[in-house]
Amino acid sequence: MQNAFLHGVLEEEVYMYQPPGYTDPRHPSFVCKLDKALYGLKQAPRAWYARLCKQLVALGFIPSKADTSLFFYNKGKLSVFVLVYVDDIIVASSSLEATETLLKDLQKEFALNDLGELHYFLSIEVKVDDGLLLSQGRYAADILTRSGMTKAKPVDTPLSVSKKLSISDGERLGEEDSTRYRSLVGALQYLALTRPDLPLAVNKVYQFLHAPTTTHWSVVKRILRYVQGTLGIGLKIRRSPSMMVSAFSDADWAGCVDDRRSIGGFAVFLGNNLISWTARKQATVSRSSTEAEYKALAKATAEVMWIQKLLS
Repeated sequence: MQNAFLHGVLEEEVYMYQPPGYTDPRHPSFVCKLDKALYGLKQAPRAWYARLCKQLVALGFIPSKADTSLFFYNKGKLSVFVLVYVDDIIVASSSLEATETLLKDLQKEFALNDLGELHYFLSIEVKVDDGLLLSQGRYAADILTRSGMTKAKPVDTPLSVSKKLSISDGERLGEEDSTRYRSLVGALQYLALTRPDLPLAVNKVYQFLHAPTTTHWSVVKRILRYVQGTLGIGLKIRRSPSMMVSAFSDADWAGCVDDRRSIGGFAVFLGNNLISWTARKQATVSRSSTEAEYKALAKATAEVMWIQKLLS
């Protein structure tokens, strides 16, 4: 069995009961001391990351201070970036030979499967065509299948501009429908990773996860109808002559009718490419539209500073 977490060496003393079927008949009450991590152990992710980090640092990589999942190697004209998500790894390099050398070095310590050029990663499809096109068409189609909306009539917008949702709208959904509501909204949140057109609408229906109603469910179905008509949409990233980081922010003052909190959002660009965005309810009530706008601007500024730190 090959599993990333099995490579983690534990620093703490961890004991476990003897597994069923492997109990020592002479000492049935004895416990086992673990030398390495097991899948499902709370310490396993940290132990695996520590060992991988140690190996990459030994190869000359530097861990990013802005993003702990990113490692980079710069020497002369050679640049190599390693992005880690649990046991899935993306390698981007200015040299194919450097990538192959890195994989060979890592294979001496870990059991790796080289899947070749990047095409599919964590439900995100990557297509190379005059740049990179990141999309989740397959994932979106799965959501529509789960919801029974594959043949739904598409709409042009995910949310009506004049629609104001409230906790008192409609009748409360039953337990089974509420669970289904939460599952679909969670899936739509992940879909928004490559869809900047979805976060505002998804955030609004997300606010009612604890007690969804028939009205909230109808809004979710409208979002799904919008997704049905836009399965081919993705995020295009092209080579840009500029490396300037710029941001735009906005806020809808007292947009929530229940608690009068504002909805704030921003979009951050690297050159001509959209690279970061959000739309969510602000944490506190703003006493004026100026205050709401300032909060959104402050969030955008913090994001720009983080991105600049990451790029540097």
